Amino acid sequence: MKPLFRLMTELSSRKWISRLTGAFAQSSWSRPLIPRFARAYGIRIEDAEKAIDQYSSLNEFFTRRLKPGLRPIDPDGNALVSPVDAKITGMGPIEDGLMLNVKGQDYTVEELLNGSPRIVNYRRGYYFVLYLSPTDYHRIHAPVTGDIIEKEHIPGKVYPVNEFGLRHIRRVLSRNERVVTYVRHAYGEAAVVKVGALNVSSIKYVENLGTKLLAGDELAYFEFGSTIVLLLENGTFEPKAGLDVDSRVRMGEKLGTLHEKQ
Repeated sequence: MKPLFRLMTELSSRKWISRLTGAFAQSSWSRPLIPRFARAYGIRIEDAEKAIDQYSSLNEFFTRRLKPGLRPIDPDGNALVSPVDAKITGMGPIEDGLMLNVKGQDYTVEELLNGSPRIVNYRRGYYFVLYLSPTDYHRIHAPVTGDIIEKEHIPGKVYPVNEFGLRHIRRVLSRNERVVTYVRHAYGEAAVVKVGALNVSSIKYVENLGTKLLAGDELAYFEFGSTIVLLLENGTFEPKAGLDVDSRVRMGEKLGTLHEKQ
C-alpha cells in the first residue's frame, strides 16, 4: 500500500490543490466548520484571543492569536526559545553539513538552504525540526533576540510534513516550499526555516515586521499545519537536558543556551 499512498501524495502535492483548499478556508463558507474543526482536533478554544463565533473563516481561526500571558517567554537572556507549539521530530548536532536521521532520512544544510552562501555557518552547528499539527497554535515567534539580516523565499512542492511525509516522501523538508529568516544574535547566527506543506496556502510574515526582534516577538504564521527547522551556528549552542525526539514544546519554552563560539 505504501507505493499507492506515495502516488496519491505526489498527485495531491500540486500547488493548485492547496490554493483551492486555502481559498475555501479563507472564505465565509468555511465559517460553519470552525466548531467542528475545533472539536475534531481537541483545540482549547478558551485559549483563543477571541470567542469562537467572532472568527469569520476557518483560516482566521486557524491563525488565531492566544490570550495574553498564555505563552510566557523564558527570562534567560541567553536562551534559545521555541518559536512555536510543536512536537520535536528531529534534533541533534549537524555533522559536516548533515542533519542525521530525521525520521529515518538524512538532510544536508546545503539543500535545505538552497545553496545559500550562509551554509558555512551551520556545517557543524545544531538543528531542531519542530512539527505543528492542526491542533497546535500556528503563529511563529522569534527564537532569539537579534536582528533580521536576510530573508529568502525558496519555491517548492507542498508535500505533507507529518509522520508519513517525513518517513516516506523522499527529502520532503528540502523539496517543499520554504521561507528562511536569518537572525544575527549576540553570539552568532540562527536560521528559522519555515517549511510549507499540503493544504498550506501560504507562509506569511506578520505585518509591519521590523529588523530588530526580541525573543518571543511575532515573526510569521502558517495557514494550516507545517514544520519549522531551526539551525544554530557552529559552536554557539548547548541543548537543554531532557529534550528528545517526540518531546512536545510550547512557544517561549527554553530549548537550550546560546554562548560564545567555541
